Amino acid sequence: MNAPVRTTSPLAIVSMVFGILGWTLVPWIGSIVAVITGHLARGEIRRAPESLEGDGMAIAGLVLGYAMLALSLVGLVLVLVFFGGLVWLGLNT
Repeated sequence: MNAPVRTTSPLAIVSMVFGILGWTLVPWIGSIVAVITGHLARGEIRRAPESLEGDGMAIAGLVLGYAMLALSLVGLVLVLVFFGGLVWLGLNT
């Protein structure tokens, strides 16, 4: 009665690692890689649940990646609005 050995999906590990790197060393590239590999890992785990695990790592990578992309996009919009307002004030004086 040997139980099947389940291994952690390498894509799930890559997703989580790049999700963390997206917040530290390589913000945009790391986040994009985390999102892509997270989705690939979840699909891979769903297709072979008896041999693969790591869905939590894939979800963590997805959350970190999407959160970084969303926050940086909000920050970019705020910077553009701020400097656009300064230019507008400068032109109307």
